[in-house]
Amino acid sequence: MPARSHDVRVRRVYETPSPDDGVRVLVDRLWPRGLARTDARIDEWPKALTPSAELRHWYHGPEGAYEEFRRRYEAELTAPDAAAALDRLRHLAAERTITLLTAAKDPSVSHTSVLRRALDGT
Repeated sequence: MPARSHDVRVRRVYETPSPDDGVRVLVDRLWPRGLARTDARIDEWPKALTPSAELRHWYHGPEGAYEEFRRRYEAELTAPDAAAALDRLRHLAAERTITLLTAAKDPSVSHTSVLRRALDGT
């Protein structure tokens, strides 16, 4: 029987940390602008899980579409370093709640939603 998975949450990193967040994981490649490291309370920062600079630039450009971004990002997550980091988060999620943190204005159409689906197994 597979290990029980705890909650995988997504929040903006600018929101006040909550005791319910569990392990707080920053999933952006760059540190969020204007946020002090002590205020963020980040437990993990696996940069290998972040979309490549090329993919980010494409997505935020005139031709970027979320479904294509999602497909390309899922392919990037199969790279060895990214896959290892994703496995680590899966193990953490099996043990306790994890919160994926991002500076994205709309996390539902960002890489965090793709990561959450990958961690939830959907």
